[in-house]
Amino acid sequence: MTLRLPLLFATLFVTVLFAGCTSDRTDGGADQPLPSFILTDATIYTSNPAHPTAEAMAVVEGRIAAVGLRDEVVATWPDLEIRSAGGQTVIPGIIDAHAHLRNLTELNLIANLVGTGSIDDIIARLREKEAELGPGDWLQGRGWDQNDWDVKEFPTRHDLDAAFPDRPVWLERIDGHAMWANTAAIRAASDDLFRSAAVPEGGELFREPDGAASGVFIDDAEHLINPVVPAFTDVALDEAFAEALSETNRYGITAVHEAGVNLDNIDRFRRFADAGDLTVRIYAMVEPGETFDTYCNNPYTREDDLLTIQSVKIYLDGALGSRGALMLDEYSDAPGVHGLLRTQPDEYRELVDRALACGYQINSHAIGDGANRLVLDTYEAAGTTPEGRHRNEHAQIVALSDLERFAELGVIASMQPTHATSDMYWAEDRVGAHRIEGGYAWRTLLDSGTHLAFGSDFPVERVDPMLGFFASITRQDDQLWPEGGWHADETLTREETLTAFTLGAAWAGFQEEDLGSIEVGKWADFVVMDTDIMQVAAPGILDADVVATFVAGQAVHGGLPE
Repeated sequence: MTLRLPLLFATLFVTVLFAGCTSDRTDGGADQPLPSFILTDATIYTSNPAHPTAEAMAVVEGRIAAVGLRDEVVATWPDLEIRSAGGQTVIPGIIDAHAHLRNLTELNLIANLVGTGSIDDIIARLREKEAELGPGDWLQGRGWDQNDWDVKEFPTRHDLDAAFPDRPVWLERIDGHAMWANTAAIRAASDDLFRSAAVPEGGELFREPDGAASGVFIDDAEHLINPVVPAFTDVALDEAFAEALSETNRYGITAVHEAGVNLDNIDRFRRFADAGDLTVRIYAMVEPGETFDTYCNNPYTREDDLLTIQSVKIYLDGALGSRGALMLDEYSDAPGVHGLLRTQPDEYRELVDRALACGYQINSHAIGDGANRLVLDTYEAAGTTPEGRHRNEHAQIVALSDLERFAELGVIASMQPTHATSDMYWAEDRVGAHRIEGGYAWRTLLDSGTHLAFGSDFPVERVDPMLGFFASITRQDDQLWPEGGWHADETLTREETLTAFTLGAAWAGFQEEDLGSIEVGKWADFVVMDTDIMQVAAPGILDADVVATFVAGQAVHGGLPE
């Protein structure tokens, strides 16, 4: 009876709410009203702890009007079309709480180097991409990772020069925190880089013995080259953005917290939304500078909730893989190296104070334990409150004494499970056996009362959220290594993981009243899957496919059985 009585009360209320009225909301600017139907023949996992499963749901003009037993839902909405899920599994739409659609967009225009195991592999992929370029075009790419090579040393410009002596080559590391250039690219920027050039604060320039740039630019040192890199056309970016949206929908993602946007990105999001082509809801974190200046006192939310702007993203350090993450003590595998601070403490405090004055949520990128402590100390000194739902983006390596401070200060841990399983092969070498105990500490944080919001950080990691789901419950890679899981005491249950990817992520964006679970009154954002990820043996999650993805009741990928 625990399901029946709340269902009847909810559906009776919604019957009154919807009776005799129609909605003027449309599908992203299209002329047709949003869909209405009943979905049955499904195992529905709701992410609603009061009623975690259901048999059917009614969708009325894009929102959920009833959830529960099939007969009761049908009796409450007898005039609605009944559509079958064919006995498949339904979960709420996945909300990726930290991702980069704009980088995924650009990856569609450049050489994809993800998975390359050597410099020779990279050269081969670059040659394929070069065949598409004009004579004066730069050869760009992303996805290299020296940790995947037999010789795990950073490359140099000379590794590229033999294959590309005249064409500028500019390659982003997989984590987005290091760039690799050939000599032609460096020469196009400045001949000063062949001497002892000054490096921007928050960056590091790898040098040869004579002081010349060796070819690797860490974090803000990339600004020595970026100004001369040709921009992509709006037409090319629009086409690539449409591909990025399609890819996210294909994996069941219905919303993305876009971690860092500029005015051009926002313009693209708004144009796509107005045209009815934005098929992923975007919770956009603005960048400091012109974009923050424009939107700080002008938060923006569309009526259809396709685009929301009310937060700022601040970088504090770099990444662990390139030793740019700021550590309290030196790296265990690099004596004397502590990482990089990309935003100085005084500037950071000024940004935090300004965001609070604007009523903005603050989302701080922090990976090393030094950066994580700076986030917590600064939030505490600024007087942030749990009501502000301020966030720590990544929280990868946290000093053990700082873990409980997240809950004490009400700081959300916005984390990415696949970072643990991508980094586990070398992370302990970086930080040592003691500090790794505070690494990727999902269970410890959750048990302390910290709110978790899970994402992928794509394209740093792959888009597929099932990889993160699997990583969260096993702490293993897709080859089921290591046996028993890496620091398996930090695993989460399936229910906790699904919540972190749905309702937890919605809560982290102040959107829990409209998104994140299959509940009456919320948008009908849901995913139909061919596998019951809540019951199948864990390896089966890796083979699960998305049959259909729905945003506001509209299929944006696949469809239901006929």
